[in-house]
Amino acid sequence: METKPFMSLGFLKPQCSLAPPPQRGRSGEACSCFTGMCHLHHPRISTGNTQRHLHIPSPSSPSWQTPHLGRHLYQINSSGQVTSSPLSSPTSHRGMHPSLLNPSSMGPSGSLHSPISTLSSPMNGLGSPFSVINSPMGPHSMSSPGMGYGPSVSPQMSQFLCLKNIRTFLKVCHDKFGLRNSELFDPFDLFDVRDFGKVISALSRISHHSIVQIKGVRPFPSEDTALNEDDVYRSLEELADEHDVGEDDIYDCVPCEDDGDDIYEDIIKVEVRQPMKMGMTEDDKRNCCLVEIQETEAKYYKTLEDIEKNYMIPLKQVLSPQDMGAIFVNLEDVIKVHFALLRAIDLNMVSGGNGLGKIFIDFKERLLIYGQYCSHMETAQKTLDELITTREDVKMKVEECTMKVQEGKFKLQDLLVVPMQRVLKYHLLLKELVSHSTDRPDRQQLKEALEAMQDLAMYINEVKRDNETLKKISEFQNSIENLQVKLEEYGRPKIDGELKVSSIVNRTKQDRYIFLFDKVVIVCKRKGYCYELKEIIELQSYKMSDDPMNNRDVKKSSGKMWSYGFYLIHLQGKQGFQFFCKTEDTKRKWMEQFEMAMSNIKPEKATANQHIFQMHTFEKNTNCRACKMLLRGIFYQGYYCSRCGTGAHKECLECITICKINPLDADLGLPSSGPKMVAVRNYHGTPVPPGKTPLSFQTGDFIELLKGEPDTTWWEGKLIQTQKSGFFPNNCVKPCLDPKPLFQSFPSRQPSRETDYYGYPWFAGNMERTQADNLLKSHSSGTYLIRERTAEAERFAISIKFNEEVKHIKVIEKDSWIHITEAKKFESLLELVEYYQSHSLKESFKLLDTTLRYPYKSKERGPASRASTRSPGEPIPVFTPRVVSTAVARYNFAARDMRELSLREGDIVKIYSKIGGDQGWWKGEANDRIGWFPSTYVDEEGVQ
Repeated sequence: METKPFMSLGFLKPQCSLAPPPQRGRSGEACSCFTGMCHLHHPRISTGNTQRHLHIPSPSSPSWQTPHLGRHLYQINSSGQVTSSPLSSPTSHRGMHPSLLNPSSMGPSGSLHSPISTLSSPMNGLGSPFSVINSPMGPHSMSSPGMGYGPSVSPQMSQFLCLKNIRTFLKVCHDKFGLRNSELFDPFDLFDVRDFGKVISALSRISHHSIVQIKGVRPFPSEDTALNEDDVYRSLEELADEHDVGEDDIYDCVPCEDDGDDIYEDIIKVEVRQPMKMGMTEDDKRNCCLVEIQETEAKYYKTLEDIEKNYMIPLKQVLSPQDMGAIFVNLEDVIKVHFALLRAIDLNMVSGGNGLGKIFIDFKERLLIYGQYCSHMETAQKTLDELITTREDVKMKVEECTMKVQEGKFKLQDLLVVPMQRVLKYHLLLKELVSHSTDRPDRQQLKEALEAMQDLAMYINEVKRDNETLKKISEFQNSIENLQVKLEEYGRPKIDGELKVSSIVNRTKQDRYIFLFDKVVIVCKRKGYCYELKEIIELQSYKMSDDPMNNRDVKKSSGKMWSYGFYLIHLQGKQGFQFFCKTEDTKRKWMEQFEMAMSNIKPEKATANQHIFQMHTFEKNTNCRACKMLLRGIFYQGYYCSRCGTGAHKECLECITICKINPLDADLGLPSSGPKMVAVRNYHGTPVPPGKTPLSFQTGDFIELLKGEPDTTWWEGKLIQTQKSGFFPNNCVKPCLDPKPLFQSFPSRQPSRETDYYGYPWFAGNMERTQADNLLKSHSSGTYLIRERTAEAERFAISIKFNEEVKHIKVIEKDSWIHITEAKKFESLLELVEYYQSHSLKESFKLLDTTLRYPYKSKERGPASRASTRSPGEPIPVFTPRVVSTAVARYNFAARDMRELSLREGDIVKIYSKIGGDQGWWKGEANDRIGWFPSTYVDEEGVQ
């Protein structure tokens, strides 16, 4: 019998989510090795970002010579069953597996050209979505962070999830393969690459296990090899510290083979559909589209009826209402909606199908129930599998029911996927119909229906992603001791990991574990696998500042670098904090996530047109006032004006018409009947007031106190914005003594000292003149920055490299105007910068004939120019992303994660990848940035 090679950690197969997928490997097939657990991976191509990979040289022992490795992916479930599937991996080199080797980096003898240049970040790929195949592992199953609304929780951004997945793998090795603890490795041996030889040794032992041998898998090595004696293994930890250069979306979501579409096509296929032939008129093609919509809807409804008749009703005999709800979710409501939808489509088709668009527009709101169904579909399948495994009566009843549906061709687990497949097909069917309705009078209505169904698909994806994010937040919550607040009230998690922290007053560096959310920084002390809460820092009261002069290569006695720092500075001069990272790349990642979090809670256009917008959780489905599309997801879906109650997307804030309440004419618009309170923390009804109706609100909301005694826990109040009444804990509010200044702090032309400019590549924060000199002297002429002069009367200064000198210009703020010369005044610093980017400074200074040409951070942080940070020994990337097509942005889109791409209406977008198109996301480039964006926000122009 021919033996098959053993694929290191390749048996951990990734699972798909509705998140934007990653780039694919060189062969075009999804990468699967080490997915979700280790940062070591085989060569791949990334668009726009430099990627470096670790390649292990073959040990000297001849016993490692294993020809033709890597043609199969071996999957080992928690029951010890081994299956294999073919891979299109290149033939590996002597000694290791293609999941660890890049042939291009190997010399003729199998040695490395440059191990340093091929080391990737220890966080890359950790925590990526996967599970042990074929059998769930219960409470120890591996985490599957996808991409929050922009991923749910990025795997590269969560040390917590990385280590959890490694521990899960170790548990399977111990429980299912019988490896002793002494034969395994510590999670940090892999995460920090402290002892990679021990990792390889554990994999070797698994390859010799009888479970694996039964499948004919060739073990490695055949003799003991002193792995830890190899110099490369011993130096990996040091290399990892020095070269933390991994990028974000290596393994955000690895597509796996999914036959869901095949099942859908088999069930919903239309027997009479004719392929569109040459010579058919547009009316013929349109009629084909109409017939397909009608007949596939009829087939789908018949499938729903089959599920109800042959599964739901019979299974009530053996399942509890709780189990029925877990498996079938809200399928009864879905069936009712589609009974009405099919009836409406049939009646419309009798009259020629001219009003079909209006039907889908009218049903959009009723179809939103799919958000709940799709979010719980995977849980439903797992619940069904567990019941079938643990209860013989359920197993027999399900098998009996299965034989009644198309003679057992499809299992119930397969049928549960069909509703999600169907609802995500509507916009595709309508798109085809629109393309063949060019001259029809109902074309505009059909286009509106298409947009409605595209919006519905995006909504369902975001609801599912938010549910995944909330599961991760719950894991964080359960791991932190002494945490009395709900983490979900602080927005979405951005990044977590170990940093060193010191306060501005106490300069002692302390080891801390940091969880960064949109609204807060959770500072903890690690205690084994749990964390002790030390402090909660509310970002609303802080601004971030870089510390470029402290980025010295100073090593502590441990040999690890913690000299790359940045500040959080309190806006009212209270205690600030300084954070220290191991490497410059790690610092960049953290600062980018801080910038994005602050941009989410303090968006630039938060006070546009006299509104006061705050990030908000909408309890009911809400449409954006500007674009009329849904605010997607289930928490912090968008922004809410605390004065007039308007809801909006982040990208639509500036498009909302003027606020209905004039801040100068109303004192909060409040009646003077009771004391006014302001919420100091979120309250969403937990804990529940005994026998009373809770009043939900968020931080910053205004409440009229109706009844409350100082010695009572529960007070009664009325939310000013909605006029709703109810009870709440008295520690959630504080007196609002002088509400009027809250509005008067936002006059239309008053430069605020708290304006957040950290999202701009020219803003340096607090910086002395000498620091600016040192920073700019090595840059090209025309490179500039804007810095804050905290100790001076004038707040800002422009520092610019001109010829061989660095010049400094004070920015004057006076009488609500801002300028560098009396001859030209501006309403804001942003306007001033934009003006001098295209007009020479010689208008004000005759000897300074230059524009503001190059923001000082553009080379250091711009995605298109990361190569400027490349280490001397690193090879220059030769791959240029292939532009598959171009598109024009139809709407504004504001990124909420660093991997998303902000768009302005009219932007030209180069599209690099459509892999995530069925999930609503494409990857492309606009305005010199690369990232993911909603595919429905652009109109594609054509293929290049």
